[in-house]
Amino acid sequence: MWGMGGIGKTTIAKAAYNKIRHDFEAKSFLLNVREVWEQDNGKVSLQQRLLSDIYKTTKINIDTVESGKVILQESLQQRRIFLVLDDVNKVDQLNALCGSRKWFGQGSVIIITTRDYDLLHRLKVDYVYIMKEMDDNESLELFSWHAFKQPIPVEGFADLSRDVVKYSGGLPLALQVIGSFLLTRRRKKEWKSVLGKLILIPNDEVLEKLRISFDGLRDDDIKEIFLDIAFFFIGMDQEDVITILDDCGHYADIGISVLVQQSLITVDRKNKIGMHDLLRDTGREIVRKKSIEGGKEPSRLWHYEDVKYVLSKDA
Repeated sequence: MWGMGGIGKTTIAKAAYNKIRHDFEAKSFLLNVREVWEQDNGKVSLQQRLLSDIYKTTKINIDTVESGKVILQESLQQRRIFLVLDDVNKVDQLNALCGSRKWFGQGSVIIITTRDYDLLHRLKVDYVYIMKEMDDNESLELFSWHAFKQPIPVEGFADLSRDVVKYSGGLPLALQVIGSFLLTRRRKKEWKSVLGKLILIPNDEVLEKLRISFDGLRDDDIKEIFLDIAFFFIGMDQEDVITILDDCGHYADIGISVLVQQSLITVDRKNKIGMHDLLRDTGREIVRKKSIEGGKEPSRLWHYEDVKYVLSKDA
């Protein structure tokens, strides 16, 4: 499963796991592989967890990643297994946890959730399920369950609820977080205030989740390209954007390719560059926070009042 952060990959994987796990001899759901992998002894702990799930015992110990590979290969290949690897971002993680198809018995199924399309391409997986944003009706229902504990908005809040749905852009994470935040607030004035603030400053929980993909970019030049697109180039022709960015000293062709693979931008059939509104807002917030923390003018401006202030000050 491939898609941007917060779009529901883990939720869908959990639903599939719960529905068909009983059809297999053994099963395991390894949650947050990326996060656990970076922890002290995280690599071995993931291997140990997988082994424990399959054999329902903690008596088999793994000392190193390499020894873990050998033990897992010997232990898994005779069994029909259902394995879910959630939030994978490195090939090394897959090499350590599921090596190759030869590790598993006939009829085994592996589901991988990731933000990195290139990772799935290199693995030559059988099928890539591309996650899509929820439509307006689905979004309104999900938001209502979190904001009102029912499938539709309460009387008087339908229009404001649709405003939240529009802001969230079909992203389940945002709908859940904002809905839960508004659950105890029943004054329209409060809702309008929250929405007004969100337009300028994204919710911290949503921002943190979406920023993971940005922080995971290993090339500073690609990070700068992402920020430039978030501020200036959404909706423009890809070739025009590449020309402008190349003239600014960036390596735009490869940068845009990586950003597409990482679910941070899109390029449609008309060759127009797109970006989810909340990813756009995340980029703008990254620049805003960096300027505050550094005590300097922001490197980029998007809000007209900020632009007006800077221009009038320079004049």
